[in-house]
Amino acid sequence: MPEKSDAHRTGTGAPSLPARVLQLIASGRATSRTELAKLLGAAPSTISAAVGQLIDRGLVAEQGTHSSTGGRPRKVLRLGGSDEFALAADLGGSHAGIAVVLPGGTLADVSTVPFAIADGPEAALPRLADLLEELAERRGRHLLRGVGLSLPGPVDVATGTVNLPSRMPGWNGFPVAAWLEERFRVPAAVDNDANCMAVGEHAVRPAGRRQSIMVKIGSAIGAGIIVDGRLYRGATGAAGDITHVRIDAADDTPCSCGNTGCLETVASGAALVRVLRAGGADVRSPEDVVRLATEADPAATSAVRRAGRYLGMVLAANVNFFNPDAVYLGGILSTLEPFVAAVRSQLYEGCHPLVTKHLVIESASLGAEAGLVGAGQFAFQRALERALDAVSGDPRTTAPVPLPPHHDPARSGA
Repeated sequence: MPEKSDAHRTGTGAPSLPARVLQLIASGRATSRTELAKLLGAAPSTISAAVGQLIDRGLVAEQGTHSSTGGRPRKVLRLGGSDEFALAADLGGSHAGIAVVLPGGTLADVSTVPFAIADGPEAALPRLADLLEELAERRGRHLLRGVGLSLPGPVDVATGTVNLPSRMPGWNGFPVAAWLEERFRVPAAVDNDANCMAVGEHAVRPAGRRQSIMVKIGSAIGAGIIVDGRLYRGATGAAGDITHVRIDAADDTPCSCGNTGCLETVASGAALVRVLRAGGADVRSPEDVVRLATEADPAATSAVRRAGRYLGMVLAANVNFFNPDAVYLGGILSTLEPFVAAVRSQLYEGCHPLVTKHLVIESASLGAEAGLVGAGQFAFQRALERALDAVSGDPRTTAPVPLPPHHDPARSGA
């Protein structure tokens, strides 16, 4: 089935062919005109015309050849500059992963740095930006094409703002994307962590797996959904928010959202910390829970398995309805085999055999780096969108969005 993209759209609302070509090249899913024609379901002559336009604009380069077993060698397509890169950060409550992301999703200079999300954006973002600037300077600042952030809360992608987060005090409504664009002077993209992980993991999985659910289980729980090879956001961008699904096992336990009985209260990392502390265990974070379970602590192992079953119960309804190719588990709890096994067992028990016949249920192959890869992909897509708008004369997105005065990076210590 033809590939689709949201990178750039024509006046009719449909994505333009050059934009779809750019997205496939940026993601690494296509490196030749032949592959593009197959994925997009277009005639070779049509693909060649679109590629030619992009080459003329300097957005795509064509060089070298694929190894061939016969026939005419195929030239390799890549983004305009082989040394170009994006910066990505995957934010958590007390730390952040940062990296350089190369075209195609390859990571470089990956590291974990302190990040106090509770300090609020005006204090925390300048410190993070300084670290990202160091990466850019080492790589070549003039080659930076975009910045992407993965955030542990709901994001309004259209405005680049955080939207009613439950664990990000001071972030609600903050224009994160605009702040980044003002600081770095390149296009910026922000999205929630589960969506970034879903896009990152999808990029490295077999092309035949076009329907998947990525579940991130950390302090809270979130899911990213890939439908027909594309991220599905839903009508208001809230698709995949399974953490607040009501579950009988949660009874009337208060949730961070203000309701009671949500999945988060019995299956998240925060819930496990609460349960084990009530039992007398010395745990303060999900990392402590993982440490105890890895050491085969009976109480921790039992609690982890129980949390996996609860998550599996909620996922079963979604898997029966959606019938995906795969369910990928990410986040810190996905590193525990008892947790993964419990989710898998519950899905096999709660889903129709036709749904689970070929269903893949496993931990994310990229692990903690899936969010970085996804954030980098979003950054490249935003940069490509801006480049297309610039050459087509569209003034709407050719310059960073100005910030409100009280969000000026210079006034925030940047």
